[in-house]
Amino acid sequence: MEILGKYLSGRYNPSMKSREALRALAEITAYQWGMVTAAQASMHGITRLDLSRLAADGQLERVAHGVYKDAGAPGGPHDALKAAWLSTDSKEMGEARLKDGASGVVVAGESAAELHAIGDFRALRHEFVCPGRRQSQRSAIRYRQRTLDPSDVTLADGLPVMTMERTIADLVDEVGDLSLVADALRDASRKRDLDLERLGSLLAPHARRNGFKKGDGAALLDRLMEIAGIDPEAVARRVAADASLGSRVAATYLTRLSQEHIARLVMTPEMQQTIRSTQESVAATVQSAMAPKLAAIDATVAGVSANVVKNSGLDEIARRISAQVVNSNVMEEFSRAWVKALSETIAVEPEPITANCETQNAVTRD
Repeated sequence: MEILGKYLSGRYNPSMKSREALRALAEITAYQWGMVTAAQASMHGITRLDLSRLAADGQLERVAHGVYKDAGAPGGPHDALKAAWLSTDSKEMGEARLKDGASGVVVAGESAAELHAIGDFRALRHEFVCPGRRQSQRSAIRYRQRTLDPSDVTLADGLPVMTMERTIADLVDEVGDLSLVADALRDASRKRDLDLERLGSLLAPHARRNGFKKGDGAALLDRLMEIAGIDPEAVARRVAADASLGSRVAATYLTRLSQEHIARLVMTPEMQQTIRSTQESVAATVQSAMAPKLAAIDATVAGVSANVVKNSGLDEIARRISAQVVNSNVMEEFSRAWVKALSETIAVEPEPITANCETQNAVTRD
């Protein structure tokens, strides 16, 4: 910070009181984008008159009502919004307030859109939401009472702000012009992969007012995507083309499904037909693979002499039949045929499955 740096290097020689004030302010401004509120300064024994004198000397600049900034601190595009946010709880340090998350004052609406750099909005005043009721006599600040889910709050340029999904839903509620909101949606989708399921849920309360069935946030989202020129199928193809991303999306989707959802997903007409085809293939395979071996077993039984039956009984017959079945590798042949039939039914490559079956058979024989 330039002024404080000059003071510390001895190149600036203000009055004793000014030096003490600068030292005290440095401990505050270092953690608040170079800014300090009059209430915070007062807690360190620095009066509004002291602040005004420091501003007149060019050591501070007034950036908002009751908020000052070190004149040597670098500026940023959101300084006015940061100053406004600091003023909403002027005694508390900004660093501590960041821990409040959804329970504190959060940037919302068009201010949030500007902070995220989505859409073409120029907020005429600073928009904030908080769980409790608040009022401001300052025309530059507007409060709305909203209870946010903690997952709908993030940080952008050091400020607590609605996520892009929550911001888009808030714009539908506040702005109402779907074409403007669609522009924000398009910009947001280019910045990162949006949680479309969450966005649809957030849009649900606004569906009926925008001409859709009550609670149908998915339909409203589809309309916004259509206006924005976003093709859902193209998005799905891009996700599926990335093996890592596609698998994560699928895993996330499946973990959210209830048993009822899974039952409906599995028991579609197409899946039922696949199951029937599989059952028919298995039955045909059993008949074709086992019939020759069963005929050989019948011959074995027929060839056993009455003397064997008389002297050894049924136990000997069972032993001979068992030996013939195992030695003929009938189970391996059956496995091969069954896997081939199953693969043809559900379009799975048979080689890996066959290899696994052969391994299992070898273990069984051992």
